[in-house]
Amino acid sequence: MDLKILSLATDKTTDKLQEFLQTLKADELACLLQNQAVKGRAVGTFLRAILKGSPCSEEDGALRRYKIYSCCIQLVESGDLQQDVASEIIGLLMLEVHHFPGPLLVDLANDFVGAVREDRLVNGKSLELLPIILTALATTKEVLACGKGDLNGKECKRQLIDTLCSVRWAQRYTIQLTSMFKDIHLTPEEMNLVVAKVLTMFPKLNLQEIPPLVYQLLVLSSKGSRRSVLDGIIAFFRDLDRQHSEEQSSDELSELVTAPADELHHVEGTIILHIVFAIKLDCELGRELLKHLKAGQQGDPSKCLCPFSIALLLSLTRIQRFEEQVFDLLKTSVVKSFKDLQLLQGSKFLQTLVPQRTCVSAMILEVVKNSVHSWDHVTQGLIEFGFILMDSYGPKKILDGKSVEIGSSLSKMTNQHACKLGANILLETFKIHEMIRQEILEQVLNRVVTRTSSPISHFLDLFSDIIMYAPLILQNCSKVTETFDYLSFLPLQTVQGLLKAVQPLLKISMSMRDSLILVLRKAMFASQLDARKSAVAGFLLLLKNFKVLGSLPSSQCTQSIGVTQVHVDVHSRYSAVANETFCLEIIDSLKRCLGQQADVRLMLYEGFYDALRRNSQLASSIMQTLFSQLKQFYEPEPDLLPPLKLGACVLTQGSQIFLQEPLDHLLSCIQHCLAWYKSRVVPLQQGDEGEEEEEEEELYHELDDMLESITIRMIKSELEDFELDKSADFSQNTNVGVKNNICACLIMGVCEVLIEYNFSIGNFSKSKFEEILSLFMCYKKFSDILSEKAGKGKAKLASKASDSLLSMKFVSDLLTALFRDSIQSHEESLSILRSSSEFMHYAVNVALQKVQQLIRTGHMSGPDGQNPDKIFQNLCDITRVLLWRYTSIPTSVEESGKKEKGKSISLLCLEGLQKTFSAVQQFYQPKVQQFLQALDVMGTEEEEAGVTVTQRASFQIRQFQRSLLNLLSSEEEDFNSKEALLLISVLSTLSKLLEPTSPQFVQMLSWTSKICKEYSREDASFCKSLMNLFFSLHVLYKSPVTLLRDLSQDIHGQLGDIDQDVEIEKTDHFAMVNLRTAAPTVCLLVLSQAEKVLEEVDWLITKIKGSLNQETLSDETTPEDASSQAVPPTLLIEKAIIMQLGTLVTFFHELVQTALPSGSCVDTLLKDLSKIYSTLTALVKYYLQVCQSSRRIPNTVEKLVKLSGSHLTPVCYSFISYVQNKSSNNPKCSEKEKAAASTTMAKVLRETKPIPNLVFAIEQYEKFLIQLSKKSKVNLMLHMKLSTSRDFKIKGSVLDMVLREDRGDENEEGTASAHTQQDREPAKKRRKKCLS
Repeated sequence: MDLKILSLATDKTTDKLQEFLQTLKADELACLLQNQAVKGRAVGTFLRAILKGSPCSEEDGALRRYKIYSCCIQLVESGDLQQDVASEIIGLLMLEVHHFPGPLLVDLANDFVGAVREDRLVNGKSLELLPIILTALATTKEVLACGKGDLNGKECKRQLIDTLCSVRWAQRYTIQLTSMFKDIHLTPEEMNLVVAKVLTMFPKLNLQEIPPLVYQLLVLSSKGSRRSVLDGIIAFFRDLDRQHSEEQSSDELSELVTAPADELHHVEGTIILHIVFAIKLDCELGRELLKHLKAGQQGDPSKCLCPFSIALLLSLTRIQRFEEQVFDLLKTSVVKSFKDLQLLQGSKFLQTLVPQRTCVSAMILEVVKNSVHSWDHVTQGLIEFGFILMDSYGPKKILDGKSVEIGSSLSKMTNQHACKLGANILLETFKIHEMIRQEILEQVLNRVVTRTSSPISHFLDLFSDIIMYAPLILQNCSKVTETFDYLSFLPLQTVQGLLKAVQPLLKISMSMRDSLILVLRKAMFASQLDARKSAVAGFLLLLKNFKVLGSLPSSQCTQSIGVTQVHVDVHSRYSAVANETFCLEIIDSLKRCLGQQADVRLMLYEGFYDALRRNSQLASSIMQTLFSQLKQFYEPEPDLLPPLKLGACVLTQGSQIFLQEPLDHLLSCIQHCLAWYKSRVVPLQQGDEGEEEEEEEELYHELDDMLESITIRMIKSELEDFELDKSADFSQNTNVGVKNNICACLIMGVCEVLIEYNFSIGNFSKSKFEEILSLFMCYKKFSDILSEKAGKGKAKLASKASDSLLSMKFVSDLLTALFRDSIQSHEESLSILRSSSEFMHYAVNVALQKVQQLIRTGHMSGPDGQNPDKIFQNLCDITRVLLWRYTSIPTSVEESGKKEKGKSISLLCLEGLQKTFSAVQQFYQPKVQQFLQALDVMGTEEEEAGVTVTQRASFQIRQFQRSLLNLLSSEEEDFNSKEALLLISVLSTLSKLLEPTSPQFVQMLSWTSKICKEYSREDASFCKSLMNLFFSLHVLYKSPVTLLRDLSQDIHGQLGDIDQDVEIEKTDHFAMVNLRTAAPTVCLLVLSQAEKVLEEVDWLITKIKGSLNQETLSDETTPEDASSQAVPPTLLIEKAIIMQLGTLVTFFHELVQTALPSGSCVDTLLKDLSKIYSTLTALVKYYLQVCQSSRRIPNTVEKLVKLSGSHLTPVCYSFISYVQNKSSNNPKCSEKEKAAASTTMAKVLRETKPIPNLVFAIEQYEKFLIQLSKKSKVNLMLHMKLSTSRDFKIKGSVLDMVLREDRGDENEEGTASAHTQQDREPAKKRRKKCLS
């Protein structure tokens, strides 16, 4: 039978074939076809023959063809056929589809939909036929019965696709169904349907099935709906990541519930590769991705940015055309995230409305962590981004050796956070990925070496962290050794930072240490001074931080590298003899520096003491060196005055005078070394003395005798003995003057050193304390002369003289002895020092200098000046003493007793407290609890353990509150403004330690509010600092808008109205607002606060606008989900915005009617008025968008618009007229002066344009209000009136005056002149019009 069909098919006509096929039943034909297909013999030929005998032009033929198609589809799906046979059958069927009549095409398509619905597909091979069927159907022009109605071909195709997407898809052929759609021509609506359906299948599939499905979806996206595809993929993995992190944090067995985290991240990595590959082929996809993520920045960034999307962006940087755009987007996101976080932290108003979400920085670090799962395509982008952040947001400027941030405090903090994030990215990436460690290290060191003019402290910190993490890995790193070669050419600060960072490597790598020593030796003989200083710094660091004798030091070198790591190398290769030889070689090298410039010697003296303490075996060698150096400048004759050869310390080169020997620092070094020797070494040597110890003892005794002799002779010496009496030349313009200045500074330094030396050895002896006072009087003589005589050179000298040579520990001990020592046996000797108020002033002043130096540079001069723990301990001791002194003897008591020039001791103590509190907050934030605990002894350790920082800070605050109340209770003329300002500053610093939710914070706020309301002072600076404190507290409690409104009423009452005929009823909300402080002080303060509120409102409007856009997008994809979730918080925010703006309108309503003085108040008010109108315009634009999404505008918006139209706009125009009239009507000026003043004023107005900007802002507001009125069908312009001040006005008096002048000109000049005047007249009128 099959042979007959084949033979009939060879005939030229198909009549016989058709007749024969009609005789066969459908089942027989199906059987024949099945047999042929299963055997695989010439099935193509047989199928062609049947199709040839079943023409679609005849009804029977068409039906037979339809049945053959159904049979073939079943055969292909059965899985019984060979692959090539199935493919051949599908290929033949595809070719013949377009011959089908429309109704049968619909039936065929419905068969497929039914098979999908009923899960009858086995392998999905037949789905290749469906695209051809749907395409053929779309081209059919006849009307077809499809579903419930009659539709044309395209509509029918649309309905079939709709039905197909609405039925349930089985997991196993989801990928094939998705792949099938790429061969169908889809309209945008159909495309959206398909994409939405495929995205809903994601959660139902196994993780391993998602990458191929995503691939098919990306291929499909080339037809359209790119944004929906990307949004769906990102949203799916965002939710999956979130679910995983929640499960991991709540349940350790989470991996039993969902897929393991590493499997998820591997799948994410594969999908990212798919997307990047798709973007390479279709750039539009990349553009859509960036557009989508940029748009998401406006609303809730966490809906778009997540670890997955960030990893995708970083992978995208491998495509050159997107690299710059991606990094810009990520930079913007990071900075915006930090700014938003700071804005939220600084405002209680915002905190109540906007929940704090995950910061972008945390997401990026999550990406770093996840990149361990073979995300090699992400790591390169991570490295580049880390360096971009560090380069862009690191410190930008160097001032006095310290890097300085530029810009506002908000941007400073943001920049610091962004730079820190960059360093964290690089450090974490370095830890995880071995392959790219070399690259990170090279880039860091390249920046350290090449950036000599810009600060690189952040790169040195990163380098140090890298070394601390992996010292053993880097011990043979050639790049570090190469960097040593550049030490001679780098700034000293960089060299010190670099060598500190590599200390752990030097401990475990002998070769690296040898390389460094070679470089340092070469640098020692370099011609550049900086190179020699770098060599000294390097050698001293080796002696300080690299204890070569005995075991490792316990304090400096343990850090975080294990002791075992270090012992491996140290103990196997170094012997004690080699160590000693090495140390002595370094000291020999350093001895050569004693013949070099003063700066080099100075470094040496400052470093020797630390080296001595760390390596006690070197004491003899170091002390011998210092002793030999001192002998060169010491006069051995006991009666010779002065005891030191000051002339030898100064060098004359040509016409220039230089300091050759910093003798004061040499003596300081000797004094500290002696003190250390007596306190640490002598007690250990008792009963065990050899020859070496005896020699050392002799040396130390000799040094003691020398210092004793110098002390006695310095006290005896008069000014004339130094050739520096009051008649001497101290000007900076002559060589003699410069030399005298240098000598005077040296003598003052020597006196300070001797004061500390005698105090340390005096043991509260009366004679020693008398000597100390005599030394101080010597110091004071020279100090007074310099301050009198230096003249213009004084400022230059101040920096040299300001750094006292007294050590921080001594200052702490001295203040404790002077103010707190009540031991009976010490009373008599201490009374000598206490009797001199000048000495007491000096002691407190030095403490202030030391703390100021810490704030300025981050460390202190002198011993332990670089040790943070010791500095902190000394700060605690000093603060405790100063606090006791200030609270025990108030300034008022002290000043009533004595009337002296300068600040009282109590006031100096308060200044010291202000500085120490701010220094602790700046450098020791984690130790604040410990610091406050050191200030007050409250009870036993158990009791103190439960006391919080807030409670401790509150206790201290109460003491300073009492002091301020006492000050304010005094008469106005007795009011000490300096003390009040310092107290406010201390209270501000301490209030930052209070928890904003605590009752102590509320108490502080109410107390500050009470002071502002009840006390009136005409001191503008005090008022400003107090109000600043009040506002800084208030914003952390609630929004300050009502406060601003009350203050504006007070200002209006004090300054009067712009209309002089109107009498203002004075309000007295705040007594601190008076005629003297109202303007400009309080006025500018409230305006700056109003600006901050407007900034917050703008931020909220941008946020809800972005959320509205995100809602619109989600409505397009999933309309059923979007409505319930985002609306309530948005409505709350809208209500809060309208309340804020309504109160601000009343605030500006008061200020705009106030007779403000010309200048900054008027300028700022005009700018802020423009800002509020811009904000109102932004709100109106938002409601224009709301109206598009078929929501009504709330009644509160109508009320706000009414308020702005009735209370603000008219008075704004009145205020503009007032400002313009004020500039032109000054009765005291002559006509010429008026003309000059008006010209200047016009020029200023033209340049700054505050008035035109305000007018433009009002007009923009009204323009968009008109649009909103039309959209919302609510007449919002009902209360908006055009102001008369902007109408064209003819001023009669001015016109008469001009006409009279014109007549006079006509009489004098004749007819020609009259013509000219007629030409000019319209121009004058026009100018008048625009000025009015």
